[in-house]
Amino acid sequence: MAEVSMCSSSSSTELTPEEERVLIRDIALAAEANAKEGDTFYLITHRWWQHWIDYVNQDQPNNTNDGSSLSEHCDSAGSSTSKRPSGIDNSDLIYDATSEDSHPGSEIHDTLQEGRDYVLLPQEVWNQLYSWYGGGPTLARKVISSGLSQTELAVEVYPLRLQLLLMPKGERSTIRISKKETIGELYRRVCEIFYLNLEQVRVWDYYGQKKYALMNDMDRTLDDSNLQMDQDILVEILNDIKGGLSASKGASSGCSKELPQSQNLTSKVRESDSIYGTSGVSTRGSVGLTGLLNLGNTCFMNSAIQCLVHTPEFARYFREDYHQEINWQNPLGMVGELALAFGELLRKLWAPGRTPIAPRPFKAKLARFAPQFSGYNQHDSQELLAFLLDGLHEDLNRVKHKPYIKSRDADGRPDEEVADEYWANHIARNDSIIVDVCQGQYKSTLVCPVCNKVSVTFDPFMYLSLPLQQTTTRTMTVAVFTCDGSALPSTCTVTVPKQGRCRDLIQALSNSCLLKQTEELKLAEVRNHLIQRFLEDPLILLSTIKDDEHLAAYKVPKSVKNPVLLKLIHRRQHQDSGDSLSNSRWKPFGTPLVSVISQDDALTRGDIQVTVKRILSPFHKQANTECTGVSVAGNTAAELAPSNISCEGRSQSTSILLNNEKCTSTEVTSMPLQLVNENHSCIDLSLGEEKTIRLPSSPVIIYIDWSEKLLGKFDICHLENLPEVLKYGPVTKKGRNEPLSLYTCLEAFLREEPLVPEDMWYCPQCKERRQASKKLDLWRLPKVLVIHLKRFSYSRSMKHKLETFVNFPIHDFDLTTYVANKNSSRQQLYELYALTNHYGSMGSGHYTAHIKLLDENRWYNFDDSHISPISEDDVKSAAAYVLFYRRVDADADADASVKDAAQHSAGHGKIVPQQ
Repeated sequence: MAEVSMCSSSSSTELTPEEERVLIRDIALAAEANAKEGDTFYLITHRWWQHWIDYVNQDQPNNTNDGSSLSEHCDSAGSSTSKRPSGIDNSDLIYDATSEDSHPGSEIHDTLQEGRDYVLLPQEVWNQLYSWYGGGPTLARKVISSGLSQTELAVEVYPLRLQLLLMPKGERSTIRISKKETIGELYRRVCEIFYLNLEQVRVWDYYGQKKYALMNDMDRTLDDSNLQMDQDILVEILNDIKGGLSASKGASSGCSKELPQSQNLTSKVRESDSIYGTSGVSTRGSVGLTGLLNLGNTCFMNSAIQCLVHTPEFARYFREDYHQEINWQNPLGMVGELALAFGELLRKLWAPGRTPIAPRPFKAKLARFAPQFSGYNQHDSQELLAFLLDGLHEDLNRVKHKPYIKSRDADGRPDEEVADEYWANHIARNDSIIVDVCQGQYKSTLVCPVCNKVSVTFDPFMYLSLPLQQTTTRTMTVAVFTCDGSALPSTCTVTVPKQGRCRDLIQALSNSCLLKQTEELKLAEVRNHLIQRFLEDPLILLSTIKDDEHLAAYKVPKSVKNPVLLKLIHRRQHQDSGDSLSNSRWKPFGTPLVSVISQDDALTRGDIQVTVKRILSPFHKQANTECTGVSVAGNTAAELAPSNISCEGRSQSTSILLNNEKCTSTEVTSMPLQLVNENHSCIDLSLGEEKTIRLPSSPVIIYIDWSEKLLGKFDICHLENLPEVLKYGPVTKKGRNEPLSLYTCLEAFLREEPLVPEDMWYCPQCKERRQASKKLDLWRLPKVLVIHLKRFSYSRSMKHKLETFVNFPIHDFDLTTYVANKNSSRQQLYELYALTNHYGSMGSGHYTAHIKLLDENRWYNFDDSHISPISEDDVKSAAAYVLFYRRVDADADADASVKDAAQHSAGHGKIVPQQ
């Protein structure tokens, strides 16, 4: 818990941990059984909730439930030594959280994840916990209906955030509003914010800084209007637009549904578009630059679709009359519905213009035929891609009646003969545009370890799934501080086991910062300029420390008897806009500093002053050579003594402070320090230096209040920029010291290895299952080669994502030497034209696509509905997931198909599929 005083109620003092657990469990069970749309849930920080779970379960035996529901959390096993939590502290969930800023309207961080950062509590559970513990801030959210059928219930943790632009005045405002609210409610909120009447305004969906759609159906929800997070909304004052009087009359019925019926009004609005201008990437004349709206965690689908849509052979095929190839009777297909839905979506994406498309019809078809992709959870884009390729193939299979063909073993026949036979048998049953473009052929060789029987088969493949070398370590950056005034803080970046513990990090830091035998490190998590917690348990998993957190390590002496930590918190005056200086308040800033003092010593206020000055001595701007140049807190050593007195007999000025001594006749200027006592009140330490103080049993908290004058004497920049554990900048090729080559991944995939015990081979000669060795070779390569980098690994209890950077070629990906068919004289040279990327952790994160428009010879980033040009240097990253390559000899046909498609779209507009 941070050093923020939070009042907590003592009303639960009569309840034991077990009684608290049972009561909350019963309340949670009742609330979960009766949940309905419109209910209120509350966010609570996962840290505090886990502390409370440990506290109330400390006497419970271990059990095996997975804690998937709130009530099950209350029955999970806990620590045997957990203390009762302090007040609820949600400060880590909101921006700029301090005790003074906590209020119900606090804005939560944009990247929070349920189960990792917060837990959702029903209102009844929150009310009970709040009555016991107090704290806050209160973060309430409503239950809404979701899903295709609108029958699923979900808590709207992130209501829409809309950016309002009032024109022609140019005023701006930001609002939060539920996506289930109506356009009528949006009008009401807009008028309330800008002090307008309903008949004065017209509201536009201003996506891409263009008038995308007039919002005039007052009963339509914002969700149905496809509004997205942080989208621009244009608010027009009608009286200030040319022709505004007639427009105002047309809208005078309280923004009724009749508003869009006026054709004159619509034409006048279109004429006024130029008043406000537009912005964005200029791609006039280009096609294929249409984005897909995110319907809710559908970025996995959008990225895969864009790569398929921009495959030149598919772009040409689905823009022509492909209906005659639909296989309406294929029991393995989807009665042509998937092909029709994909074809219609592709034609919309290749139509002129850049208005984003909402792929709702396609997603509805997808959910119907592949229920695993229904709802609005995040999924694996590669799994979707595999389903789409297979589903499109079956819908478009030219073979209406598949013949039965029995495969024959090679039996010593030449590989070329056997391979051609296998391929002919495959084509006799599977013949579609997908096979024409994407399917290749493996040679698979199995050798029995007992009888040495060799079995050779030639099997088709749609894509290659290449293994990656798993990274077992992670780098962590920590700021290291001294408490004896001997050095400025330094930054240490160390490598630790990814699944390691806190003791591994402390050991690595100790080696890196040359820790002395007489010192130890105190590791702390710093948030909002306060020490959130000390990481004292050496068994804390490093995986619980997120990359965007801030850690500080403090060197402290081991020899102090009965030690207590002293935490020095920096504060300065903060003045809200419009307030006078007299209304300003002291707010924390910078990084706290730490020292150790003994509880056995009778300390005075002057002793605390000396300790603080010793800690701050490296930050003083002036060095004094008369006392060896080491500065002492708020003053140099020379400033502490009269000009005619020197600190003779001392080898270092800091020894004065280390021994709690002063130069003769020195009058030390007091620092503005405040000691927080056990009653949470402050004691001024700048007066009465000889007075003894009583130290709290818990860590001693000292506030130092920095005036502008005092700040001028110190260089505190070293305290203001605490590094993140791992700073994410643009992901570049430097993600690995020795980049893993795509060729290396391919070689690992083709390497001979024994089958896993769960997948043993039945040897026809031994008549038993054997753990044979298996060797794959590439025999026949497709026009379009899809390569899946296996970033996600699974085990019974763990799921991992590999962040390995793979150095994949963009040009001249030469696979000629990897093809086992030596009779083939064709050079197998490939060019990259598209790829999907995955950013973030497994089960969450975000998908995008990088795609090269061949007619422009230019790369673009497709991020759902947002499309922007990128350089070729930005294509490679450690986020690359699925790569799309085209064989070079396919370029001529592909280029022609893309140009034909572009000309066709530009000349004829949208193409309607034939029925």
